[in-house]
Order: sequence, then C-alpha cells, then structure tokens
Amino acid sequence: MPIRNDLRNIAIIAHVDHGKTTLVDAMLRQSGAFSERAELTDRVMDSMDLEREKGITILAKQTAITFRETKINIVDTPGHADFGGEVERALAMVDGALLLVDAAEGPLPQTRFVLRKALAKHLPMILVLNKVDRPDARVKEVLDEVYELFLDLDATEEQIDFPILYASGKNGWATPEPDTLGENLIPLFETIVARVAPPTYDSDEVLQALVTNIDASPYLGRLAICRIINGRMSRGENVIWCRRDGTNQRVKISELFITNALERSSAETAGPGEIVAIAGIPDITIGETLANLENPVALPLLLVDEPSISMTIGVNTAPLAGREGTKVTARLIKNRLDQELIGNVSLRVLNTERPDTWEVQGRGELALAILIEIMRREGFELTVGKPQVITKIVDGKVHEPVEQLEIDSPEDFLGPLTQILATRKATLAEMINHGTGWIRMIYSVPSRGLIGIRTEILTQTKGTAQIHHAFDRYEPWFGEIRSRLSGSMIADRTGVATSYALLNLQERGSLFVSPTEDVYEGMIVGENSRQDDMDVNPTKEKKLTNVRSSTAEELVRLTPARPVTLEAALEFIIEDECIEVTPKSVRLRKVALSMQERSRLRSNKSRN
Repeated sequence: MPIRNDLRNIAIIAHVDHGKTTLVDAMLRQSGAFSERAELTDRVMDSMDLEREKGITILAKQTAITFRETKINIVDTPGHADFGGEVERALAMVDGALLLVDAAEGPLPQTRFVLRKALAKHLPMILVLNKVDRPDARVKEVLDEVYELFLDLDATEEQIDFPILYASGKNGWATPEPDTLGENLIPLFETIVARVAPPTYDSDEVLQALVTNIDASPYLGRLAICRIINGRMSRGENVIWCRRDGTNQRVKISELFITNALERSSAETAGPGEIVAIAGIPDITIGETLANLENPVALPLLLVDEPSISMTIGVNTAPLAGREGTKVTARLIKNRLDQELIGNVSLRVLNTERPDTWEVQGRGELALAILIEIMRREGFELTVGKPQVITKIVDGKVHEPVEQLEIDSPEDFLGPLTQILATRKATLAEMINHGTGWIRMIYSVPSRGLIGIRTEILTQTKGTAQIHHAFDRYEPWFGEIRSRLSGSMIADRTGVATSYALLNLQERGSLFVSPTEDVYEGMIVGENSRQDDMDVNPTKEKKLTNVRSSTAEELVRLTPARPVTLEAALEFIIEDECIEVTPKSVRLRKVALSMQERSRLRSNKSRN
C-alpha cells in the first residue's frame, strides 16, 4: 500500500505527573515551532485552568512539529482512566505511541490502562524513561517492571521489542545510552521517524475521514477534528456525512485547517494520514464519517468503555439558592449537560423521576467532579448526589465494577492501611518492598469501596501515601460496605453561625463552618466523632445576664473549620446526603432538610 513518508502521527502515553506535557514543551521549543520572540509558558498543552491547577491532562490535544522535512503530529493523551473517552479518541488518530515512565516511580495503574488500549490497537511503542537524572531514579528496576507490564498485558513479541530512550523532559534531552547525559531531543525525533510507521492508505479508495474530536470557534461555530484515512479533502468540497443513526447527508466543507505547532492554519487541501479541522457542519459529532459524494463508505463507529460511576445533578433546592450563581434554572442545567454530551463520548445523561434532576454517568469520580467544577466556574448552582456504581446483571446475578488499587506508603503504616482496606472488601494481590522504607501494595477492590477512601488513607499515613487506581473488571456483588464510620452534625434551624455556639460544638467533632457564615435547617455543619447523626444549634448566642452583656465575649479559641472542597465533599457524603455547589461555596446538606421528614424516613426504613 502507498505510504506518506513525510508524516508521522504519535500519541504520548503516561501516568499522571510523569512529565509528558513538560516533554512536549521541550519538543516544541527544540523543533523551532516557536519564533525567537514568542513568549513561552510552561505546560503550553494544558490549555484549561483546571489542567494547570491540578497538573493533569483532561482533554486530548494535538500539536505538530517538523523534523528534517517530516511532520510529526503529537497527541497529548490524558493519563487518568476517568478520561477514557479522550484516550480512545487520541489513539484513533495515531500510528504509534510514546510510552513515558517515571524512572523513580515506575509504571502505575493509569499507565496500564492507556497502554492496554494502545496494545489492543497494535500500535508500535517507544519507551522513554523520564526523569533519569533524579537522585532516587531506579532505571534498571523500572525497566524490568515495564517488561513485566507488557507481558502481563499479553503484548506480542514485536510489541515487546521496543526501542528505549533515557530522558529528562524538564532539561530537554534524551539519549539511547543509559549511563550518559544527553544534549538535546534529536535522538527522540530520530527514533520517532525510524520506528513509527508512516500513514498508509488505499490509492483506489475515495475520501474517508473519521471524526475523532469536537472543538469550537467563535467565528466558525463547531469544528470537527478528523483523521483522513483515505483520499483527499478540499475546502469548499461537497461530501457525504455518514451519521451515527445510519443516515447520510450531503454537506459542504466551508473551512479546512491543519495544525502547525499550537496554531491552526487554513489549507486548500489535505491528504491521507493528516489530522485536520473542518467547519460547516453544525451537528456533526464524534465517531462519524465524512465520505466521498458518489461512493460514500462509512468507517466503524468510535466505541469507548461503558461508564462505571453515576451521580445525580439537579437544580439547587437549598434555602440559600440564587445568591451566588447566575444560572440556576433546570432548563439552563439541562442545556449545559446536553452540550457536554457533544464532545464527551464517555458521558451519559439520563432522566430521573424528578424533572429538575438528571443522572449523569461517567468513567470515574474524578471525571464527574471535573464536569461539576467546570459548571460552577461558569456560574451554575447545583445539587449533587452521592456517587454510585453502575451494576450489571450477568447470568441472573448482580455484578459491580472492580478496580486495581496501588498504594505507595511508608512501611510503618502497613497495619492501619490493611485495616482500612479490609473493611472495604479489598483483596491483596501483591506487596512489593523496595528496601527503601516504602512499600507498594496492589489490591483488587470494588469501586464502591474506593469512594471516600483517599481522605481516610491520607489521614492515617499523615499525607505521605500515593494512591492510584484504574477500572479492571466486573465481579459479583460484594455485599454491604460501610464507607464512613462517623455521623454528621446537622443544623436544626436557619441563621448565622456564632463563635459561642461553635465553641461548644467543636468538642463533639470537626466543624465545616466558621463564625458569621449563613446556615440553614438540614445543612451539615460538622462531622460527629460518633456514628450517629446529631442535630445541633450553631446559631446560639450568649444571652445578656446581670453580670455582663451578651457582647462582652471572652477570648474564644476556635479550631479553624475544615475546608470543604468538591472532591472532599463527594468522598464524605453518604446515601441520604448531597452537596450544594455554587460558584463561591460548597456546602454539605441532608437530602431531606426538615428534621421531622428525616425522622419519618428513618422510621419507614427501620420498618422495612
């Protein structure tokens, strides 16, 4: 078959924080993608505010460099299993993959997740051991772990015979020699050109282009990101749009763009193997095909893993609703969720019994938390329910998702960690002791058991543990798992929290509110140190007596309130609790705000 020898398409695979975005920065700089006067920022591929704040890649993005007359399209893939839809799209665009592994940490669960997808597509691999200049680098041990990972994932002999480069993305060098420092990234560029197969195409076939992503332009509207499989595509050309429902529609490509560095430039035509952006089709979506006008042949639809976690998202029904957000109606929330479905193929939105609440399903807790965080920054007010796992019926029995959990921790905390995981139905698969005072524990644990576990593990290990997990398989239902052993302190009236009241309450547990904050009946103001819920009055004031006035407060030493972040709130709440999310606040509350209503529900539950 004919090939495009002047083009390479490659994805970068890595675990979170192993340095792939930093490496792309160095590749862009050294390839001359930026002019000398260009103002460079670190992590240029992290375009979203959330990506920069969290240090993770959320959206699959593409850039391009030129090395000795060869154009290299680089796709920066997410390293987290929760963004599996983005991973699927990225791998559909490329012909090879760069596996980036931290030389100290070694391959971790998210590396396994994306690598499994790449090997299933039979992509040739290039291994880059990054951060080899770290003082705690374990180059030989990590290399052995990578080989073990490939064998564990049933890689073929050809896939295991990968080239190895030793690199420092931060300092911008790579070398094939394990014991020498490099000077630049030229060895990496040469390896990509030599080992990644150039795009092939069928010269007898007419146009076929697969839509792998969706973007938007303020001037042109929706942009479809396509990989041209066969044929050529031209600006102003009429083509057939093969839709997901099996119908075909004639459309016109009004604009055609190709990527150079981080910029899109207008082009008259593009050939096979090229990754392009087109405008002119307002409703096109991911996985569909653009084909020749006279002989349209659709490509297979792009499929992604099914969601495993769900939560409810609805209008803010709390008494403080409408004070901080500008988008509070059910119509605006539903429109925003429908808009998210256009570009997020791994998301599902289902109706519930209530017209103002929807069930949103995704690949993991983090992916759904990111969506909620983006919406609150856009001015939305929401009520968010507890994350739940999505079950399946297999041979008449209920099955639930199971994940592989890896914990790196000082060995002194082995006992407490074992106890925590035992209560969550976790099974120890492997324990590795590197002889450095740290151990790595690999568990198989139900996804339900992971909800809320991060905070508990970090508390027990004094913030030292590193926790990573990825979806593994479905197994029969494990039975009841009690994720939280403490109760909640619930405000029994509406008002303003006072120092006098909180001083007495802090002896009963830890508080989530500070003096002068507004509270309402049913709002959770703290965590009770005991298992039962406790109704409290956080608005109680010191009364006037014949000895001193009510304003003559003594020096009150309050413990600072625990900060309530969105991730911490999702981990904390149980079945009868939910979260009030606004642009400025995250508040915990009971689903039933009235004390009488909660008592009635408890009575009914105990009878049943």
